Amino acid sequence: MASVRSLSSVVLVGGLLCTVVGCGGDSGASESGEGSSGTSPTPSSSFSSFAESWDEPASYAYTLTSSEGERSLIGRFRVTVRDGKVAKVVGLDESGRGAVRRAREEVPTIGGLLDRLARAHDEGADTAEAEYAPDGHPVRITLDPRKNAADDEQAYVISDYEPQPVPVAAKS
Repeated sequence: MASVRSLSSVVLVGGLLCTVVGCGGDSGASESGEGSSGTSPTPSSSFSSFAESWDEPASYAYTLTSSEGERSLIGRFRVTVRDGKVAKVVGLDESGRGAVRRAREEVPTIGGLLDRLARAHDEGADTAEAEYAPDGHPVRITLDPRKNAADDEQAYVISDYEPQPVPVAAKS
């Protein structure tokens, strides 16, 4: 875990330097306007301080768009998480509905997606990247285990994230 924290520090410092001195490249425009906050996500490494500081709530809902690669989890889904587990999944397109019928258990929590990201990084994936919203939750995760392998890529877009309030116990 110490190497992840060290990498995080390096990524954070590098990102700040790029912001201060202006790194070359595109204008930084987001590829997708998705996300519930209305602001563009802050691109960052898979192990940025955002990911380390974000505490996954016990209950929330989000929309997952899963694409790329040859796998069963392809499509758009509305996911409801309660007590840290997927409680409800609705397929929002034809592919998503088919995936829910075939393999509902493959639809992850956001924490589960972050676990996939960490595992891909630890296993030396060619690509294991994420972009995070200002509150620290991921809005895009891109995985490619092997550079020249066909159909092993995975892309996840997380939008319409809505944390659910923790119910207050009734006072007696």
